[in-house]
Amino acid sequence: MKRLLSAVALATAFVAPGAWAASDIVDTAAGAGNFNTLVTAVKAAGLVDTLKGPGPFTVFAPTDAAFAKVPKADLDALLADKDKLTAVLTYHVVPGKVMAAQVKPGNVKTVQGGEITVAVEGGSVKVDNATVTQTDIETSNGVIHVIDTVIMPK
Repeated sequence: MKRLLSAVALATAFVAPGAWAASDIVDTAAGAGNFNTLVTAVKAAGLVDTLKGPGPFTVFAPTDAAFAKVPKADLDALLADKDKLTAVLTYHVVPGKVMAAQVKPGNVKTVQGGEITVAVEGGSVKVDNATVTQTDIETSNGVIHVIDTVIMPK
């Protein structure tokens, strides 16, 4: 038994953290440390179960710095209005798992029902008025692309 436990310990020492199973979108965002406002908003909107569901989803995730660009009074009002908050958050989500290599310029329908405009400008990918700063954070139920600005439905 002692040899078996040693073998298991040795085997797990060579497996990268997270290799057993990827976390879902919510847990990945919560664990990253720079999406605290987004996770708080997802909880306030009642979208945790949805974004922990099977998906797949593509999330254009604003960082805490992106939310900091929103005036505090506007952000507080948004967090207090569940319907508007839900609309804003689902505007950041596209059905399906779209990796960076699959992204094409044009209009893309969101879960909210509106369309975001994807463009490539000077080597950067833009989603509406936000710039994608990191791509392809894979999760068990989709992918996260990090953006530097909160985008609002038109």
